[in-house]
Amino acid sequence: MSTATHLAPAGYTGTAKSLHWLIVILLIAQFTFAWTMPHIGRNTPVTTLISLHFTFGVIILAVALIRLLFRLTRGVPEPEAGIPGWQENSAQIVHWLLYLLLLVVPLLGWINADWRGMPIAMFGHELPHLIAARAAGWQWTGDVHGLLANYAMLILVGLHVAAALYHHMVMGDGVLKRMLPGRWIK
Repeated sequence: MSTATHLAPAGYTGTAKSLHWLIVILLIAQFTFAWTMPHIGRNTPVTTLISLHFTFGVIILAVALIRLLFRLTRGVPEPEAGIPGWQENSAQIVHWLLYLLLLVVPLLGWINADWRGMPIAMFGHELPHLIAARAAGWQWTGDVHGLLANYAMLILVGLHVAAALYHHMVMGDGVLKRMLPGRWIK
């Protein structure tokens, strides 16, 4: 494997861990907003929860881009010794699919907000529109945004968490410990 993908020692760097856990916190908040906000229909006004959902989506997109760039430039630790190749390959596939979703889901949400004519504002400033309101051919973005977030993202996050817990509780290896901040688990 190239040194561009595996550089660091046994654990992840503090920056990689911070970005990982920041995304976890942002996703928890984002799903909370999504599940408690009103259904977005044709004439739904932008409420506080909808605005928070939009804002957190843009923040997740930005943090995911930073995290991806950090990973591509700094690499990741070598795989834990003794991990079967199929598990390492599966983990890589899940990680890259999660990165893809962390980029695509917010972009689809942003495009759908633009298609609906709903402004996305952060810190008192409206963000640029990616498409025009009611632009032909873009009405599908809200449905796909919801399907990817509510199914694909949750399934992949569930697999990711289950694998980490399996490695910690069943295998007793250091896979989970590599991403924990400080010394949470001995």
